[in-house]
Amino acid sequence: MATVKAKVTAKNLSTTKAPAVEKKAIKPVVKPAARKPVNPTPAPAAEKPGKKPKVKVVRDFSILQLEYQKIVDIKEACLKAGLRVKRSEVLRAGLKVLSEMNAAQIRRVIRGLAKTKIGLPKKP
Repeated sequence: MATVKAKVTAKNLSTTKAPAVEKKAIKPVVKPAARKPVNPTPAPAAEKPGKKPKVKVVRDFSILQLEYQKIVDIKEACLKAGLRVKRSEVLRAGLKVLSEMNAAQIRRVIRGLAKTKIGLPKKP
């Protein structure tokens, strides 16, 4: 009797149509490209004409409160004159003026500055 049931089910399967199944597009498997070894020395800038090397911004100095207030005063004076500037632009302008001075003038300006403590304050 077991053989009859097996024949019937096999016969039924062969005569019935399977429901239509939507076929999904199969994406090809893309293997990640092998990584190139990192070159410790940067490539020369001459390889990419027109692209300037990125300049890193450094934030590392101490300033007295009175000198910081002078920067704010200079910014306000610039605003009254119709010129909008940032603190960093005021400092960079001061560096430009210093670079145009001779050694005696620079020495006189530097000696007139108050000394500041270097580094971060100690934690209480």
